[in-house]
Parts: sequence; C-alpha cells; structure tokens
Amino acid sequence: MPSPVSSIRNLGPATDAVYAKAGITSAEQLRDLGPDAAYEKLLQSGARAHFIAYYAMVMGLQGRPWNDCQGAEKTALRARFDAIKARVAASDTAPQSEIEEILNRIGTGLRR
Repeated sequence: MPSPVSSIRNLGPATDAVYAKAGITSAEQLRDLGPDAAYEKLLQSGARAHFIAYYAMVMGLQGRPWNDCQGAEKTALRARFDAIKARVAASDTAPQSEIEEILNRIGTGLRR
C-alpha cells in the first residue's frame, strides 16, 4: 500500500491534497520523481511558489529537518528553485488565476 506524501518528514497533512492536484499521490512517487521534477509539477498544477516549501521538501526527502538547510546549501537550493520557477513561467503551463488573466489582458503582465 502506498504511503501518503505527508509521511515524508516536514510535509504535513495539507500537502497531500496539493501534491495530489499535481498528480503526485504517494511518498514513493515523490521520491521517484525527485524534488525538482516534483516541484515543477506542483507549480504547473497551479500551486504558488514558496522557497521554504521547496527546501522543506528537499530536506524531508533526505530525512532531515527543514531548518537544517543553511549557508551554501541553501544558496544552491535557491538557485535550483529559481530555475524551476523560470522553466514553468517560460513554458506557460501554469494555470493563471482570474486576477492574473485580467492583469495580463490590460497589459500589466503576469505577477511572477
């Protein structure tokens, strides 16, 4: 029987629904995808980008507490996070919220 995503350290019960919306329904599937591909799927499904949520997941997949991420490691993770956001923004696959669609229509562009 597959384990819920929330069985991974640092990921609480609310994450199960967020990950499921992205098609990630088990901890095993998340581990198989790896953190970067999984986070990209989350953003493509419409989840808002949050650096702490990203690195908490990375740390959890390593069995480490979320606040264990510091210094050069945190800086490197920030670069990976920014690259994921940029790929999703460039692919234009993330659904837009209603306000983003209106802002785009009137020419102010997307908020990202």
